[in-house]
Amino acid sequence: MTLPAGWTARRPTLDDVPALLAVVHAADTFAIGHPDFDADDVRAALTAPFFDPRRDSWLLTDPDQRVVGWALVDNPTGVGREALDVFVDPHRAAALRATLLDRMLHRIAARAAERSLPALTVRATVCAPETRWADELTAAGFTRVKRYLRMSRSLADLPAEPPPPPGVTVRPLRAGDEADLRLFHRIHDTAFRDTPDYEPVGFAGWRDRLTDAGRVWDEWFVADVDGEPAGALNSSDQAVEQDMGWVRTLSVLPAHRRRGVGAALLRRAFAVYASKGRAHAGLGVDLANPTAPVTLYRSVGLRGTRWTDVYERSVPAAPA
Repeated sequence: MTLPAGWTARRPTLDDVPALLAVVHAADTFAIGHPDFDADDVRAALTAPFFDPRRDSWLLTDPDQRVVGWALVDNPTGVGREALDVFVDPHRAAALRATLLDRMLHRIAARAAERSLPALTVRATVCAPETRWADELTAAGFTRVKRYLRMSRSLADLPAEPPPPPGVTVRPLRAGDEADLRLFHRIHDTAFRDTPDYEPVGFAGWRDRLTDAGRVWDEWFVADVDGEPAGALNSSDQAVEQDMGWVRTLSVLPAHRRRGVGAALLRRAFAVYASKGRAHAGLGVDLANPTAPVTLYRSVGLRGTRWTDVYERSVPAAPA
C-alpha cells in the first residue's frame, strides 16, 4: 500500500524518541484516556532483544514533516508469537494505520523466513474506542481470540490487612538472593503452565527481562503454606503516573489454590501501595484463564474498569 503524496515512512532512531513518545501519548489518550508510555519505554522498545529498528519498525511523517505514526513488531524471547503495535495520532493519521499494518505484515513474513519457519503467529490489541482499528485488523485476516479486563480499587477505604489464613505466611522477596529469585521464577513458571498461551521463559531470560517490569522490589512477595512455597506476586511501576500500585503477576501453585494464598498476597501488596500514598491498586486479567481469577479479584475489592481485546492471525513466511 502506497502513501499519499507528501507523506513519508522511514526507520526510527533513538533521536526520534521525543517525537515517537508524542505519537504514543496521542494514541493512548484516545484508546485508554491517558498516556501509558514514557521516554524510557520508547528507548527500551527501540533497543529490545531480537529487534532491529532498521528492519522491524516504521515511522510515519505527514506533509509538514511531523511524526504521526509508529509501527513495530516485538518478540523479546525470539521464539513463539510476535507482538505488533501500530500507533497513530488519531487526529492526523488514523486513515493510514492500515498502511503501516500492511508494511509490518510484510516484515513479519520476512521474520518467519529468517527463522526458517513456515509461518509466524502475530497478535495486536484493540481498546474499546478503537473500532476502526478492529475493522482494519479483521479486514487484514485477524480474528479476535481473547479479552483482557483491567480492574482497580480505591485504597482510600482500604481496611486493615487481616491475618492470613492458618498456615499461610507472606514475606518480601529477597531481591539480592539469587536462590530466592530462582524460587520466585519457579513458582511463577509452574503456576502459569495451565494458562492458555503461556510461553515459558527460562530463569536467565526471565531475569534479563526484569527491568521491563519496573523493579519495585519492596512490592514483590512470596507466600508459603506450612513452610512450603505456594505463591508469588510481583508489582510494576507502570501505573505510578496514575497514582496506582500495579500487580503485574499473581502466581499460586495448583496444590495451594482456593486456600486464601492469592488473597493474602493481594492484600499485602495493597497495604504496601497504600503505605506509599497510592490512591488506587490495579491489575489486568485474562478472561480466558481457567483458574477464574476474576472471582478472587472481586473478593478483595477490585472492579472492572475497561477491556482490551487481542486479535491474532498467522502470517506465512515470505518466499525464498
